[in-house]
Amino acid sequence: MLTYALVFAATCFGLGLLMNLWFLVRADSTGDKILALDTMVVNIIALIVIYGMAFGTGVFFEAAMLFAMMGFISTVAYCRYILRGNIIE
Repeated sequence: MLTYALVFAATCFGLGLLMNLWFLVRADSTGDKILALDTMVVNIIALIVIYGMAFGTGVFFEAAMLFAMMGFISTVAYCRYILRGNIIE
């Protein structure tokens, strides 16, 4: 039963990832594109955690944590670049 739930969750997050990719392509403003990229990072993290649950290893959870940190830093850097024109002062 857990296998079916993991497959269903992975399918839903994969579909959400494709919808975010479509929104990223069709977005007009830079802020919308940043939001789409950040949401894509969240969906990828969820997929990595689901795969970790399916395979039963802790390596995927560590990879998801590293991916979350890099996604947060990249989102902050994009927003800072949009607001100030540079990243490092």
